[in-house]
Amino acid sequence: MRPLPSLLPFLFVFLWSTGFIGAKFGLPYAEPLTFLLTRYLLVLALMTCLVLATRAPWPTDGRQIVHIGVSGLLVHALYLGGVFIAIKHGLPAGVTALVVGMQPLVTACGAGFVLGEKVSPRQWLGLVLGFAGVALVVANKLGDLPLAGMLLPAVAALLGITIGTLYQKRFCPHFDLRSGSVIQFLPTAVVTALLAWSTESMQIEWTPQFVFALLWLVLVLSFGAISLLNLLIRRGSAVNVASLFYLTPPSTAVIAWLIFDEKLGGLALAGMALAVAGVYLARAPGR
Repeated sequence: MRPLPSLLPFLFVFLWSTGFIGAKFGLPYAEPLTFLLTRYLLVLALMTCLVLATRAPWPTDGRQIVHIGVSGLLVHALYLGGVFIAIKHGLPAGVTALVVGMQPLVTACGAGFVLGEKVSPRQWLGLVLGFAGVALVVANKLGDLPLAGMLLPAVAALLGITIGTLYQKRFCPHFDLRSGSVIQFLPTAVVTALLAWSTESMQIEWTPQFVFALLWLVLVLSFGAISLLNLLIRRGSAVNVASLFYLTPPSTAVIAWLIFDEKLGGLALAGMALAVAGVYLARAPGR
């Protein structure tokens, strides 16, 4: 395996993990859907300029365009909307990550039915170990929280990223990442705008911290991480791609420790090791 392609999953995990940090930086200054709408509009403007400058090809099949748009609604609108709303309403990022961290297990359950992929016993073991590791990483963040009312958007995010990954792998695994991103973010922006207009004040406090968070989420997450996710979905099985999400909470915990001086106890460190072992087993060829 060439060095660069083998490093892409780890680069994706790191970039994806910073999304929780960006949300923590920016959400105090804007409501979640308004924040996301601003991000989507900026992504659309920049990506459209890139498409025109590079003359990227557009899909010629109308059904393909619809499939790409639907995958965008699931992966962007539902997943990101659920995560941002959950965090804004008080659900700790670690708990949100735990809920979304169930994605590899849910994806494995649906991969056989939707995609005809076989999940080996070794992969099932890796998926279970990975989830146990994620649970250990965020265990100390649970506390005595009134979780019931805050869990719904996080569960919606879980369903969005799971169904979106399976849908894209099944119906539109191959498309130009430049024009495809425009097609994905356009319906996402429309739906998010309607929801923000009907439920939020749509006011933003343009502080340097908010601008930094916005630019980070646009350039690093929407351009970098999302492009890598689409590339990984194109090249690998749904289960292999989904297993990478087990590494997001440990990676986020390390970044939060470095930036916000959040503590990492022995339980969290053990959970990180378990999550890494689980992802190794889930991604390794098994019989």
